Amino acid sequence: MEYEWDFSLLAQNYPVLLRGLLVTVELWLPSMALGLALGLGLGLARLAGSRWLARPALLYVELFRDTPVLIQLIWFFYAFPILVGVQLSPFTAALLALTLNTSAYCAEIVRGGIQSVPKGQFEGAKALGMSRHQAMRRIILPQVVRRMLPAFTNRGIELAKVTSLASVLSVHELMYQGRLLSSTYYRPLEILTTVAIVYFVLIYPGSFLSARLERRLAARS
Repeated sequence: MEYEWDFSLLAQNYPVLLRGLLVTVELWLPSMALGLALGLGLGLARLAGSRWLARPALLYVELFRDTPVLIQLIWFFYAFPILVGVQLSPFTAALLALTLNTSAYCAEIVRGGIQSVPKGQFEGAKALGMSRHQAMRRIILPQVVRRMLPAFTNRGIELAKVTSLASVLSVHELMYQGRLLSSTYYRPLEILTTVAIVYFVLIYPGSFLSARLERRLAARS
């Protein structure tokens, strides 16, 4: 039997998907920004000479990298409130879990970027009388930021896709709204195909930018 496509219901219910898209963006951008900031601190801590900074940072990074994101989302919504005595909203729990998960990966990007700089540059800065903090701020970080941009862009792309897992907590993002419409109208092919296209349109510019950055940096090298 030949299937007959029918997208008319999407024309009637597009505001539902738009609201879901807005929530996806509200979840994606803050968790990426916060994850970058926290990841920078963790990456620097991993390279610190003090084991009291490096070891806890390593434990944090491995904990969030080696456990599934879905488990982290569920844990922060159902288990974390038992520890703190405050029930988090689904959106807050998802934002917290995605931010911490992203920060762990960003920390490794920062660590790898800094370690790619020849040690001679640290030694040269020290010879000029700079402290390690001054050398990092004035010499090392300005260089490695360009090298890390493609990796950060790829991480942002991955995070955009991972936000769809927040639907398991009933966060009304794009995937949740798509599933809701699908179960309401029993037209999963049209609705979920549209959801996939919306994700593609949302994410592809970042993917294109990442590829351009990699080619440009390779040409400069």
